[in-house]
Amino acid sequence: MLTPSSFSGVNCDGLTIDGTAGMTHIAVLTSGGDAPGMNATVRAVVRMGVARGWVVQGVRNGFAGLIEGDFIPLGPRDVGGIIAQGGTFLGTRRCEALKTPAGQATALLALRTRGIDGLIVIGGNGSQRGAAALSHGGAKVIGLASTIDNDLPDFEITLGTTTALEVALEAIDRLRVTASSLQRVFLVEVMGRNCGFLALMAGVAGGAEAIVIPESSTDPETLGEEIRAAYRRGKSHAIVVVAEGARLNAEHLAGYFTEHAERLGFELRITKLGHTQRGAAPGLVDRMLGTRLGVAAIEHFAAGQHGKVLGILNGQITSVGYPALRTDNRPLDVHLLEVAHILAR
Repeated sequence: MLTPSSFSGVNCDGLTIDGTAGMTHIAVLTSGGDAPGMNATVRAVVRMGVARGWVVQGVRNGFAGLIEGDFIPLGPRDVGGIIAQGGTFLGTRRCEALKTPAGQATALLALRTRGIDGLIVIGGNGSQRGAAALSHGGAKVIGLASTIDNDLPDFEITLGTTTALEVALEAIDRLRVTASSLQRVFLVEVMGRNCGFLALMAGVAGGAEAIVIPESSTDPETLGEEIRAAYRRGKSHAIVVVAEGARLNAEHLAGYFTEHAERLGFELRITKLGHTQRGAAPGLVDRMLGTRLGVAAIEHFAAGQHGKVLGILNGQITSVGYPALRTDNRPLDVHLLEVAHILAR
């Protein structure tokens, strides 16, 4: 959970106006890793805010830009055409300074001196911890759950995850063609930090012969036997999907299999998808989710509600107050690993 002790908090006497009558000037920023659909979200925030007669400003380069005072005015034409673009046109940077009381005080002062009544933070786990610190310090903040890792357990699916999965699945499908042609084993490493959601979903949907995730332990010998068993069943190739945060990541497995190649009896090739999963144009789901989240953020501010993160659960937009927001890893249905193992036979 996020508590004031999660970040060193500071107090600020500004940003004290509640309700629609006082909410006239808002700012929006994107933070942490970029995610497909962020631009769709910014577009919705700007156009819905302007439609209410509010002034909307964008903060460039995330919390770093907030601390540096890097604001730009945004109107309907400024966000024209960005709904189909990947990444974030506002930019994003990591910001260690926001973890300090001095950095938080500077960020709060930047909001107060510009007359910002409310701040919308589009980002994931770490970004929402930073937003929680500003909320605790007196700012009126609405967070929007956005991360391809899908590691915010209070929500069903976070902005950008669906598109990232489509990218991973397309790569797996293409690599399977080459693996079959060359009769080799391909190891595909996907992103996700310490959460294996991307690897598990992409592995099941991609028909992987094996899946390695942080939430379930395995060892190289067991994995090697699974691959040999696939060959004994008449398969000419194998795909192994590995989460980057797994104890046995791509580098570890590659080293082991290279060292024992003669005994194991197969060749291994590695493909790390890395940041290719972030840069795709958002698909339908992420464009709609981003739009819905942006609209909901404006509606919450208009109703005088803030200090919470919005996301989707059971198909509906839901909110979790910052003190209650969980930042532990999402529990995964590891039963799907056994299902994938059976289906791969």
